[in-house]
Amino acid sequence: MLPIKLMGFGLLFLTINPVSSLAQDMDAASAENEVYELDEFVVTDQFLFSDQVNALKTPTPVIDVPQSLSITSVAEISLRGFDSVGDIVDYTPGVNMNQGEGHRDAVVFRGIVSTADFFVDGVRDDVQYYRSLYNVEQVEILRGPNALLFGRGGAGGILNRVTKKAEIGQDFNAYSLSLDTFGASEVYLDRNVAIDETSAFRLNAYSDTFENHRDFSDGSGYGVNPSFKYELSDHTTLDVSAEVIDYDRSLDRGIPSGDDGKPMDALNGVVFGDEDLNRSEFKLLSFRALVQHSFSDALKGIFTVSYTDYDKLYQNIYASGYNETNNVATLDGYVDTTERQNFVLSGNLVAEFEAADIKHTILFGSEYIDSESANDRFIDNWNGDSKDFNANGSFTTNGQGIDSLGNPSSVVFDILNDDTTTDLTVFSLYAQDEIELSDQLTAVLGVRFDSFDIEITDNEPATNNNPLTDNSGSQKDEECTPRVGLIYKPAENVSLYASYSQTFVPQSGGQFASLSGDRGLDPDEFTNLEAGIKWDLSDDQSLTLATFEIEQDLLQRINNVIETREAEIQGFETQYQGRISDQWTVSAGYTYLTGETAGGDRPGELPKSSFSIWNSYQVSEKLGLGLGAIYQGESTPKGGAGFGTVESFVRVDAAAYYQLSENLRLQLNIENLLDEEYYPHAYDDHQFTVGAPINAAVSIKGTF
Repeated sequence: MLPIKLMGFGLLFLTINPVSSLAQDMDAASAENEVYELDEFVVTDQFLFSDQVNALKTPTPVIDVPQSLSITSVAEISLRGFDSVGDIVDYTPGVNMNQGEGHRDAVVFRGIVSTADFFVDGVRDDVQYYRSLYNVEQVEILRGPNALLFGRGGAGGILNRVTKKAEIGQDFNAYSLSLDTFGASEVYLDRNVAIDETSAFRLNAYSDTFENHRDFSDGSGYGVNPSFKYELSDHTTLDVSAEVIDYDRSLDRGIPSGDDGKPMDALNGVVFGDEDLNRSEFKLLSFRALVQHSFSDALKGIFTVSYTDYDKLYQNIYASGYNETNNVATLDGYVDTTERQNFVLSGNLVAEFEAADIKHTILFGSEYIDSESANDRFIDNWNGDSKDFNANGSFTTNGQGIDSLGNPSSVVFDILNDDTTTDLTVFSLYAQDEIELSDQLTAVLGVRFDSFDIEITDNEPATNNNPLTDNSGSQKDEECTPRVGLIYKPAENVSLYASYSQTFVPQSGGQFASLSGDRGLDPDEFTNLEAGIKWDLSDDQSLTLATFEIEQDLLQRINNVIETREAEIQGFETQYQGRISDQWTVSAGYTYLTGETAGGDRPGELPKSSFSIWNSYQVSEKLGLGLGAIYQGESTPKGGAGFGTVESFVRVDAAAYYQLSENLRLQLNIENLLDEEYYPHAYDDHQFTVGAPINAAVSIKGTF
């Protein structure tokens, strides 16, 4: 690892080295050309960044971004009682949640499901787990393929969490205690200490217990994130942080569907699993460093180093089949482990200057990723192959049970399905120019080069006595992906935009477990065309409209013949945020999606219409109320047509806040106020998630 990391530092140096001469050239030119200073990076919902770490990598106001996006601030997260990525997605247009097999965040970005397009402070965070919001300053969701800023993946969009950083010159403490009606609890602490005039320390930490409406749901976890900020000079700051996350929680894959393809309502109280075996365990250890430096008034740089060690295990029993006539479920299962170490170096330079009476904001960056993974899976081995059980909830306990014929049945996970190790190296260079052609017209031009080099070793390859497929292999993909945008502003508060962007997904997929039969194939390609309008109706009201089309070119090998499976997804999004009066604020979004696969079917997990709205009303100086609703139209499970129907639903949520004192707030958040019975998503035809009935969380939030 050390030689690889040193090489990575060398590559980063090659990026940074030209900066000094560039800065000198720009300073020399400033005598003849007016230099436009970069805006200060501040924490505000107007910009897609926090403390100079941002998904866009340039200080661009949201109204000037030729792309649909949403920001959820820490204030919204707190007031609305959000405690998961899924809570935020529910109220965000253009995205919805996938079941994720009950053990991971999985977001469907404009009809394209992803478990890997997650980022922390702009750094890839691609292992499958449930992400906490305890140390988040804001969450940014950008829609549409765009490899220029994020590299591979992001076929439908990306989700970036901006973490809280230490703040120099401030001392504050914040805490939160919460308990819900299922019995789940959480304790949260945020403490900032000004060490001296040039340094500060901040600690974010949480501890929780996990419970929900399903039988034998339980678990616990904690997270600790200390961070330091140092002002090394008037031009340079350094942020360093460490993070530890550890949790163990039950895993639920939902209930099967009946003959009509819809979930069996009569079984929505049954957990098709094993109370001892259905577990998800996760550990994370991360170190991050961020250097921000002003080379001149017109040239600034951001350089990051990140190392993250992930250790993940999940094991489960689930319903793989169901006979409605006999009320018999077929159970299957497996245990899966992932160990991964990600080392990431990135450098970004942002310069603003004027040449020939044209203003430019130039982004130049590079990224180096070294990733090592070990993956294995053992599938279920049933005693006598007796894995059919009466669907009455009497399944196995610690792998022991009675099958549908009344005979003892037991299961162990001792059949090896795969065991691989992976070495992945990615090197990227990218450049973008935001060209202000006039006060009304701006063009965005950019291109990225990625070298994606992967080597997979199968530790148990196929032999005469072992029917496993040999997953060993290596592949190197080199891709150039463009981004083009045009923004026209007939007024300062209105922008009309159009954009074209691309991205790619290598054949090794999101978790790099194997190349299997797809080795040698070019990456899948995704192209996005988008046009829209962003209108700041007033200082505290904004409206956005966007229409888009995503084209997918997916390659596969069938009987040694390479085929291209084309698919298209079209859609429309609108989003409103505003203050109706001094007491009343509203946030609302609507999405319309349609699409067609190569076979003429509608893609899975593509609800035709989705809508969300949240109202906050300040009744008095101390009392505030909130009321919201989400609607999701009918769709199909992940597999698409033939895998059943995810029926449409409406869920109403509410909240109340009472300010007990200047530093203490009592809060009530209610989910599913009308106690609707619903199934928000499904992994396939026999894994429908059972939505939670009415439930409430009481919180005390304070500062001192």
